[in-house]
Amino acid sequence: MDQILSQGPLFLACLIFMMGIVVVIHEFGHYLAARMYGVAIESFAVGFGKPLVETRDKRGTRWRINWIPLGGFVSFLPAAARQEDGPNADIVGKSFDDLKPIPKIVVSLAGPFANFVLATLIFALAVGVFGTPKFEVQITHVAEGMPAEEAGLLPGDVIRQINNRDIFSGFDVTSMVLVSPNKAMNFVVERDGQPLNLAVTPLEIVRPNEFGQIVPQSTAGFNLAHTELIERVQYGPIGSLVAGTAQTGRTIDQTVKMLSRIATGNMSVHTMSGPVGVGDISRRAVNRVMEQTQLTSWQKTEQLFWMLMSVCAAVSVGVGFFNLLPLPVLDGGRVVFHAYEAITGAKLPSQVEAFALRASVFLLLLMVVVITWGDVIETGVFGRGGG
Repeated sequence: MDQILSQGPLFLACLIFMMGIVVVIHEFGHYLAARMYGVAIESFAVGFGKPLVETRDKRGTRWRINWIPLGGFVSFLPAAARQEDGPNADIVGKSFDDLKPIPKIVVSLAGPFANFVLATLIFALAVGVFGTPKFEVQITHVAEGMPAEEAGLLPGDVIRQINNRDIFSGFDVTSMVLVSPNKAMNFVVERDGQPLNLAVTPLEIVRPNEFGQIVPQSTAGFNLAHTELIERVQYGPIGSLVAGTAQTGRTIDQTVKMLSRIATGNMSVHTMSGPVGVGDISRRAVNRVMEQTQLTSWQKTEQLFWMLMSVCAAVSVGVGFFNLLPLPVLDGGRVVFHAYEAITGAKLPSQVEAFALRASVFLLLLMVVVITWGDVIETGVFGRGGG
């Protein structure tokens, strides 16, 4: 706990950095789509609270940097707020409510889409710089009494495929295992030069993750090593974007699988992370890099940049997907309302919309409390997690 508290400034800096980038990009997506349809935009703000810096562009939009540097927002001008001699008279554009349903849907989806674009660009930048190495992945240790041993896996087995997907890195293996608790997985391994099919059913247990947080995780019970570099695939600009898009798609697919298994009770809800968890992961990533005394300052800076960018890409996908959930307080819920208007030709009754909004706020707050409590436990503030 002392370590957590002593690193409070580092935790806050990481939280502000991660959530700031992801949320501002999300809101900027809404801004660009709304501007495309000529919507009057009252303000675009980075952070919350009173403005530290503010300027107004030629369309009357206020651009603000506020004193609480967490996230941001875009504010559309309501029709009722426009008066010829009022303070908003110089804001150019029409009310968001005056848009037809399809443009409203586009504006609502633009935020999550911007998050997916950010993640794609980060993934594309990484593969463009480093390429994609393909390794031979070998099992080096099998834990006693765990699913891997029960399935018949042995040290020395080389994993060739899992569920018909070719395996070229340890990440390929762990990312699939992590979203498959209590679900049989078909492993194709090579043993003594011969292929062997084995069914492995991971268990969900509480254990340290790669960042040292104590979390419920799906586990098969083996250790892996890269024993041979098969090739390193290099990409040009277009190939990098294609590869980045594919990685974003795989991350969304993993997110869908995780949420579906949480909803069916096959995974713990505490496998999800909120802002506290994101900040703690970022803090641990910084510590891991800075503790490598053999690295020069430049090497630490470079490694830290890429590590935080990878976390940022994953968080961006998570925020984008979460906002697509059909809760009225989120973008996905607004899309449902606008789709209803497009189909029926009339807006949802105001009483129904107000009730749905209140119910979704309650549900969202409940989710925030549960996820944040899990995040706090994982940070080790109460003695359960590591530093």
